[in-house]
Amino acid sequence: MPQRRKSGTGTKRRRDATRKAVAQTSRISDAREAARTLDSKREARPRAPGDRDPFTGELRRRGVLPMLVLHFMSDGPSYGNALMEQISAVTAGVLQVNPNTMYPLLRQLEEQGLVHGEWEHPERRSRRYYSLTDAGRREYRRLVKEVRPLLESIGRSIEEIVREVYGK
Repeated sequence: MPQRRKSGTGTKRRRDATRKAVAQTSRISDAREAARTLDSKREARPRAPGDRDPFTGELRRRGVLPMLVLHFMSDGPSYGNALMEQISAVTAGVLQVNPNTMYPLLRQLEEQGLVHGEWEHPERRSRRYYSLTDAGRREYRRLVKEVRPLLESIGRSIEEIVREVYGK
C-alpha cells in the first residue's frame, strides 16, 4: 500500500507558489489586454506574426521573402522545403519561414504567373517543383533593385548597434 505524504511545509510552499504564479499571470494578462486595447486604437489593421520583430517583420512586408524565393529559383526549379531551408541558411536563421507562409506564397506567385509549378510525380501528389517564368525573372530583377535600400538600411542599423554596444 503506497504511503501518503503528510500535508506539511512542502505542500504549503507549492500552494503559495501556485497562488503567486496565478496572481502574476493575472497581472500579465491584464497588461497584455491593455496593450491590445491600445494597439487596436492605434492601428486598424491586424498585425501578422512576423510583424512582432521590427527586423523580420519589415523584411517580410517589403518584398524580401518573394525576392529570396525568386532568387533561389533563378538557379533552377525548387520546392517549398528546400526554399525554406535556403532562406534560413542565407539569413543565418534570422528569417524563419514556415510552411504556412511558404506554400501560400508559392501559390500566390503561381497565380500571378511569376512561377510555374509541376508535380514531381504527376500521377500522385508528391513534391511540387516551381520554376521561374519570364514574368518571374522580370519581377525578380525589379525586387532586387527595390529591396536593396531596405537591406542596406537594416545592415547599417545593425552595424551601429554593434559599434555602440561592443565598441569599434
